Amino acid sequence: MSAVNYGADATVNKLILLFVFDKMEIPLVENTIMDMCCVRNNWLTYMDCKQAMAQLIESNFIYGAGDRNQNEQYYTITPDGRMCRAHFFIRIPSTLRTQIVEYIRDNRMNFRRRQEYFRDYQKNADGTYTVILRISDPVQPVLELKLNVANRQTAKWIFDKWDEKAASVYGALHELLIE
Repeated sequence: MSAVNYGADATVNKLILLFVFDKMEIPLVENTIMDMCCVRNNWLTYMDCKQAMAQLIESNFIYGAGDRNQNEQYYTITPDGRMCRAHFFIRIPSTLRTQIVEYIRDNRMNFRRRQEYFRDYQKNADGTYTVILRISDPVQPVLELKLNVANRQTAKWIFDKWDEKAASVYGALHELLIE
């Protein structure tokens, strides 16, 4: 399925990205932007999205907001980017604006969790597994846990549950240790 051509206008492509950044209200990694705009929705083609991102960075309408552990850069909209979006968002077709707003409203937390919650596991030399769990913000890890478990089944179970349980694990640890 190909992306809808909203005028093949590079300016409109950049405005779509600024609109997405503004409505998401959180810094985003490039993979999330591409997934949201090109894969899950056909708002932009992959190449148009990459080109618009580069031009927005060069124009200081978005900027790199930090570095993740996997060396993924977070991007966020600048005040100049917000001003540009505010003045020219009308050039984005109203049906597309509505679609973006509804999609983001329904999916913001899922994208946020995908960026902030990291999980992995690896087999150790002794046959046990180490499960690595992390909650990150755009600059640094907020919480990092490494658990040694007896088998792959347990490691996989923890791996699968992390997205669902991360917030309550963090809350419980915070309550036990700080309050």
